[in-house]
Amino acid sequence: MGKKGKWLKPWKSIGWGRRVVRVLWMTVVGLWLLSVVQVLLGVVFNPPLTPLMVQRFFQQLADDERTVRFERDYVDIDDISPNLITAVVYSEDGLFMYHHGFDVKQMKIAMKENKSGKRFRGGSTISQQTAKNAFLPHSRTMVRKGVEAYYTMMIETFWSKKRIMEVYLNIIEFGDGIYGAEAAAQHYFGHSAKELTRTEAAQLAATLPAPLERNPAHKSPYFRRRTADIKGRFGWGKVNIEEPDPKKVEKYKDRESLWDFMKWYYEGEMRNEK
Repeated sequence: MGKKGKWLKPWKSIGWGRRVVRVLWMTVVGLWLLSVVQVLLGVVFNPPLTPLMVQRFFQQLADDERTVRFERDYVDIDDISPNLITAVVYSEDGLFMYHHGFDVKQMKIAMKENKSGKRFRGGSTISQQTAKNAFLPHSRTMVRKGVEAYYTMMIETFWSKKRIMEVYLNIIEFGDGIYGAEAAAQHYFGHSAKELTRTEAAQLAATLPAPLERNPAHKSPYFRRRTADIKGRFGWGKVNIEEPDPKKVEKYKDRESLWDFMKWYYEGEMRNEK
């Protein structure tokens, strides 16, 4: 019997049930190893493409009314204006420097509002948005949210806050087919991301929740109000991505974790079933 036959013999000797279990186990381990490699590579390398970029490309191809566009230009975070960092933190995730990937208070508020039917909101942090955009296709399934949480914990463990912000600002969507701060700055304002003014930074930050619907090229009354609101928050002070405020670090060190949220959610579901 050749080497191939010797390798197959142990496999053939086990029952179908054990084969299925073994295949599933090997699949889980393989996917876990892949995720670890992805995250570790992300410490140094920017993702060449993201699932959203691929999704948008095929959506553009399928829609005759949309332009097929792909504008992206990765730059170092030092080549992105601090104005934009300050704007996105104040508009998207005020506690970015002080949580470990999840803002449980906002997650609870979002879930309560969504259940009541008031409006749909995600409650996602910048870390969650980075994990979602870097590694996962966009969908609203619970499975995707679970995998997003896993990747969020991974990047919070292996990446610095500065690296999370750098990747975020280089892959986030600022318009149909426009990805990252540099491409957005060039497309909308005709200059580099390093030269963004407070007003321009506020406009880009106002784009983020719905980049296909509102951006600096389509300044609706709501967009103008949102931009003014974000710009007004600059009065709170500049966000230093490398030096968090020691007083806030102490204040928020005991914030609820993802496990606290899961416990809260489970207890709420149990009460609803009674």
